[in-house]
Amino acid sequence: MLLLNSTPMNPLNYILAAALPLFPRWLVKPFAKPYVAGESMVEALQHIQELNDIGFAATIDILGEHVPTAEEAAAITKSYTEILTAVADQGLDCNISIKPTHIGLDVHYDTGRDNLFSLLETAANTNNFVRIDMENSPYTDASIKLYLEALVHYKNVGPVIQAYLYRSSDDMSRLNGASLNVRICKGIYRESETIALQKKVEINAQFVELVKRVLNGGGYVGIATHDVALINELENWIIENEIALERFEFQVLYGVPMGGRLEELLAKGYTVRQYVPFGEEWFDYSVRRLKENPKIITYVLKNLFKKD
Repeated sequence: MLLLNSTPMNPLNYILAAALPLFPRWLVKPFAKPYVAGESMVEALQHIQELNDIGFAATIDILGEHVPTAEEAAAITKSYTEILTAVADQGLDCNISIKPTHIGLDVHYDTGRDNLFSLLETAANTNNFVRIDMENSPYTDASIKLYLEALVHYKNVGPVIQAYLYRSSDDMSRLNGASLNVRICKGIYRESETIALQKKVEINAQFVELVKRVLNGGGYVGIATHDVALINELENWIIENEIALERFEFQVLYGVPMGGRLEELLAKGYTVRQYVPFGEEWFDYSVRRLKENPKIITYVLKNLFKKD
């Protein structure tokens, strides 16, 4: 993991980050490397083994979404099935995160549901867990419906709630309870102010409230944020309220620098899970991450041109 928080910001980083989509893929690839665990399952699982070796748990994601055909959805489902089998065979601490449109939701609701149930069956047989990622707002209702249908038959499944949506408080009231295993994140998609909070302070407040509601309601929560102030606030509340370690975990994206805070959390005995993406569709994902954290560009350039 790159620890770059102390690196001074260079205005050139912002210019380069904005221009990256115009560059050829071979030129962008060195900058993408910190955020993406390769293009193949074998590469990704090697990275996950390395994370496990130093104490991190992981969740693995095949990059991509919105497949247009049932055949492509079936192929992605097969790849996730192979991952679940390989994770079990290698004894890795790693579950899977799937995007509903990547396994067929855009083709037909039934296609996405059937593929999800297939993965849940494999996950149950390999003692693993499936996280249903939340995409942008047109898919919120269908994603929650998928989760609730799956929960009737499987316990090894959990949704994601995005704190910036106004509806998330009501969704939590509907879903909360001892059976809930949820990831709470802020939300990354551009959403209208008519349906989503726009101010950071308001999003943070709802994020904290949602996490507390899960922990007060008997469920399990993945606290998914890189905001150190939020992590500190929630850790203090967890300690004050004597919340058991097995009730929550902290979650972050693979490769995002955190200034040593993750290692501190591990040292205190908390579970810290890294979201590890891989696949051929690495380009767009990496450009988004680099725009969010242009400091990476300075780091990569220094390493590309330094002498041995």
